Amino acid sequence: MSRENLVMGEGVQIADDADIGANVVVHAGTVIGPGCVIQDNVVLGKTPKLARRSTAKARELPGLVLGAGVTVCSGAVIFAGTSIGAGTVIGDQAFVRENVTIGEDCGVGRGVCIENQVDIGARCSIQSNSYITRLSTLEDDVFIAPCVTTTNDNFMGRTEARHGLLRGATIRRAARIGGGVVILPGIEIGEEAFVAAGALVTKDIPAGKLVAGLPARVWRDVPEEELLRNQ
Repeated sequence: MSRENLVMGEGVQIADDADIGANVVVHAGTVIGPGCVIQDNVVLGKTPKLARRSTAKARELPGLVLGAGVTVCSGAVIFAGTSIGAGTVIGDQAFVRENVTIGEDCGVGRGVCIENQVDIGARCSIQSNSYITRLSTLEDDVFIAPCVTTTNDNFMGRTEARHGLLRGATIRRAARIGGGVVILPGIEIGEEAFVAAGALVTKDIPAGKLVAGLPARVWRDVPEEELLRNQ
């Protein structure tokens, strides 16, 4: 627990047994719970700097809260207004924006980007280099393989009408998303669904179905022995 070159803002709370690495910056109002591990070169509680044309709203944010036993690995950045549940691990160089909620015992891999206004349940796995766009919801026990991309804007930044139509993905409980999948705006992926690697998801996916292809289509039911309730 070096705490070498630790920089802290006002009102920071750090549990006595938290393990803090070198060159860590903790912004005002951040709460670091008991048993947390904060590795080298981490930035916690950063305030967003919004572009002039950003669709996010500038507002005062509460401090970042890290629950008991959270680990934040080297080079990660987590913004203010976010809450990380107990036992969750945020990987090296991951990026978690403001107004994000992540549940307990999740794993967020190296280089993952989670944008603002995202809700993630408990026991989710989001693997390396995946992108979770603004206004997305991941329910409990969701699995996201590496390099998955979610999207929220069918107009890609053009037209005023788009502002009322922004919608991220909704991924229901225990759904599994394979490597390199792209999910278009506003898509709902049903409970226990399975999206095969490389698929382009353009329509909602029913619960318990396996889909694959460009665009993705239903191939069959997910086998009973693979359902979470049977594990």
